[in-house]
Amino acid sequence: MSVTWENLPAAGPRARQKRVIDDGTLAALDRPALPTSLRRFLGVAVPLGIALLFSSSDARADEGPRAITLADALAYARAHQPAIRAGLARVEAERANAEVPRAQWLPLIGATAQIYGATANNTTGTYLPTTSVDIPRIGATRTVDAAHASFQPYGSTIVAGGLTQELFDFGRIAAQSAAADALVSVRKHSAEAARLDVEFNVEEAFFAVHAAKGVLKASEDAYDRAKVHRDLADAGVKSGLRSPIELTRAEADLERFDIGRLKARGGVAIAQTVLAAAVGSPDVALDVSGTAPAPADMPALESAVQRAAAHDPHLLEAVATLQAQAEKSKAIGAELRPELLFTAGLSGRAGGAPPTSGNSADAAGFAPIVPNWDVGAVLSIPLFDGTIDARKRASHALEQVRRDEIDLAKQQLVAVVRQAYVSAELARQTLPSLQRAVNAAIANYAQADARFKAGLGTSVELADAEALRADAEIQVALGVFELARARAALGRAIAEGL
Repeated sequence: MSVTWENLPAAGPRARQKRVIDDGTLAALDRPALPTSLRRFLGVAVPLGIALLFSSSDARADEGPRAITLADALAYARAHQPAIRAGLARVEAERANAEVPRAQWLPLIGATAQIYGATANNTTGTYLPTTSVDIPRIGATRTVDAAHASFQPYGSTIVAGGLTQELFDFGRIAAQSAAADALVSVRKHSAEAARLDVEFNVEEAFFAVHAAKGVLKASEDAYDRAKVHRDLADAGVKSGLRSPIELTRAEADLERFDIGRLKARGGVAIAQTVLAAAVGSPDVALDVSGTAPAPADMPALESAVQRAAAHDPHLLEAVATLQAQAEKSKAIGAELRPELLFTAGLSGRAGGAPPTSGNSADAAGFAPIVPNWDVGAVLSIPLFDGTIDARKRASHALEQVRRDEIDLAKQQLVAVVRQAYVSAELARQTLPSLQRAVNAAIANYAQADARFKAGLGTSVELADAEALRADAEIQVALGVFELARARAALGRAIAEGL
C-alpha cells in the first residue's frame, strides 16, 4: 500500500466556492466531488503542509493549535466571521437608506444672500426660469424701448430666509418608502445566506480536521507495524533464516510508510489552518476538541424539498427582489402625483435703479433694508412626464425578469436538495461496507503477519496485507468525513440553521 496525499481530506466552502493553500495563500479550487477535490487539494498542499509542520518550532515548539468544539466554532464564526459581519452591515446600510424617502416630511430651511451689478431696462417681455442661466427679476423701473435703453449698471441686493414644508404628498413618499423597505428585506435574506454558507464552511472544515487525524492515525499505525516487520526481517537475515531481499523490501516499505506519515501530518496542519480561516479566528490554526458529533437523522426527501422551498434564503431573496421591483414601479408612478407644499419667507432687499414712482433705494441698492415676508401654499400637479413613463415601463419589464429568476431558483434548489440528499444517503450506505472492509483487511493482515513470523510468508505478501489494511482504515476515515460533509451540505440546502 502507498499512503499518498490523495487520501487526506480538504475542508472548503460550498460546491462552487473555492479554497486551497498554494504558496502560502488561499487560492481557487473547484470541488465537484470528494475524490477529485482530495487529489487536487492535497496534491497542491504537500509543500505547505511540510513547511507548516517544521517552520513553527521557534514560535510554538511545545504547544499545538488551540482546540475548539463544533458548537464553539459556529458561535465564534457567527460573531466574528467577516462574511457574516459584512452581511449584517449591508442590512444596516440598507435600513439607513430606507430612511431617506421619509426625510422628505422634514421641513426644508434655507437662506440666501445675493448682490448684483446689472442694467435695469424694464419691458413687458416674458421669460421662463432655467437651470442653466440665472436671470434676476427686474421690476418697478420705467419701461424703455431699444433706442432709449441704458447700459448704466445699478446695485441690487437681497438677503432672505425661507421654509418649505410638505403638507400632503398623495402617497408619493409612502410609495418610495415601501420600495426602500423592500430592499432591506432583500439584504436580510442575503445576510442569512451568507451566514448559512459560513456555518457550512465551519462544519466542513471541522470534520476535515477529524478526518485528517484519522488518516494520520492509520498512517502512524502502518509505519509502526512496518517498523516491527523491518526489525524481524533484519533479525532473520542476520540469523541466516531469511534472504537479504526480505530486508531490503521491508526497508523500502518502511520508508514508503514514513513518507505517507509525514504527508498525513502535513494534512492535519493544513486542515487546522483551513478551520481557523473558516471560523474567522486570528489564530493561524485551530484544532478540534473531542470526538466528531454524529450526523443528524435524515428527513424524508419530500419534507426536505418542502422545507427548502419555505426557508432557503436564496429563493426568499429572489422573491423579495421581485417584491422590491414591484414597489419600485409603484414609486416611479407616484412621482406624477400632485404635491401640496407650505412655504414661508422673510427677506430684505433693495435696488438702486430709478423706480417708476417713489424714491430710489438708499445706498444705491447695496443695503438690503426694504423688508418683506410671505406665507403661502403651493399645489404642484404634474400632468405628463415621458421620462417617468419610460422608467415605469422599464421597471415593469424587470419584474418579469425577476419572476423568471424565481422559477429558475426553484428548479436549482430542488436539484441541489436532491443531489445533497442522494449524496448523504450514499455516504451513509457506504460506511458499513467500508467498516466491513477494514475488518476483512485486519483479518487478512493477521494471517499474513502470522505466516511471516512463522517463516512461511514473504515480505511481499506482508506488504500487500499491510497496504490493504492501511488503505481500508484510511477509507473509513474518509467515509466518515464524507457522510458528515454530505449531511452538512443537505442541512445547508434545506436551511436547517434558520
